[in-house]
Amino acid sequence: MKTAGRALVIGIDHYARSPLTGCVNDALAVGRLLETHANGDPNFAVVTLTSDSEVVSTERMYEAVTQLFRGDADTVVLYFAGHGLINEDTNAGFLVSQNAAKGAWGMALGDILNLANKAYPHVKSTVIILDSCHSGFAGEVPQLGSQGQISVIGTGVTILTACHREGEADEDGQHGLFTGLLLEGLTGSAADIRGYVTPAALYSLIDQTLGEWEQRPIYKANVQTFVTLRQVPAKIPPDVLRRLPQYFPAANYIFPLDPSYEPDRENVPEHLRDAPSNAKHEAIFRELQMCNRQGLVAPVDADHMYYAAINSKACRLTALGAHYRKLAILKRI
Repeated sequence: MKTAGRALVIGIDHYARSPLTGCVNDALAVGRLLETHANGDPNFAVVTLTSDSEVVSTERMYEAVTQLFRGDADTVVLYFAGHGLINEDTNAGFLVSQNAAKGAWGMALGDILNLANKAYPHVKSTVIILDSCHSGFAGEVPQLGSQGQISVIGTGVTILTACHREGEADEDGQHGLFTGLLLEGLTGSAADIRGYVTPAALYSLIDQTLGEWEQRPIYKANVQTFVTLRQVPAKIPPDVLRRLPQYFPAANYIFPLDPSYEPDRENVPEHLRDAPSNAKHEAIFRELQMCNRQGLVAPVDADHMYYAAINSKACRLTALGAHYRKLAILKRI
C-alpha cells in the first residue's frame, strides 16, 4: 500500500553542555504515531535520528534533511526536538547539533526553509514541526544573499513551532510541553468529525491548551489544501454523513419528529407508553442523535433530542451540519 510520504524525526538529548531529557522520547513517540494511522494502515515512511543510538552531528543532520527533500512525494514531514539557538551577530537561527561549536552551531533554519521551498512541486506538501527554543524564528529567517530581506514560506510549506522567536520550549521530564500536546492531537484529540488530523488542527489544540503565560506556539503556512498527518476513527461514519442531504433536503429544512422515533417506552409520559414504534424511524433517529452529539444537528423547541421526539417537535442542521451536508452533496465524503 502506498504511504502518505516521508518523515524524518530527530531527537537530541545528549549534548555535552545543557543535556536534555525528553527529546529522544519525543522523536520516537512522534515517529511511531506517524508510521501508521490509528487502524494500523501504513502512513508515513519514517526515518528516526536520535542521540541515544548515534551521534547527531551537523553533518549527519544536513545529510538526513537533504535526503528527506529528494525525490517525489505527496507530503514530507520534518520533526526536530532539541536545542535551538539564534546567533544575534548574524541574525541566523539554528537547530543545534551534538557537536555544536561557536560559529558552527548546527543546521541553519534558513537552509531548511530553502530546501523545503525548492522541493516544490516534486514534493507537494512539506510540514516542519520544531520543538526547540527560539523555533518561531523559522519562516522569518533571511535567505542567503537576500541582504537581510525576510524569506518567504514557499508553496506547500507549513511550519508549526513550540514557541515564538524569543521563547523557550519547556520539558516536563518525559516529553516537551509542546510535543506532549502534539502527541495527544495525533492520537485523536485534534481530529475532525471524519477522523482527519491536520497541522492547523494540531496548532489550534496546542494554542487553546497553553495559557497566556506559557510558551506560545507559532503556525505559518502557504498552502492551497490542508495536509492530513494522520487518520483516526471517524466520530460519525462516512455513510451517515452522506445521508444528511436525504434527511435534510435543504440546509434550513426542519426535520419533524414524533414518538415513533424514540424506542424508550419506560420513561415516557403515561399517555405515550402505548404509542407505536417504528424500526425505520428508530434507525434514523440513532443517526440524528449521533450527529447531535457532534454538533451537526440540534433539537427545535426542546432541550434534548429525546424530548424533541417524545413531544413531536423537530430537529435542524447547525452551521457545521450544513457544511457537512454540502460536502456530501459535492461527493467529497
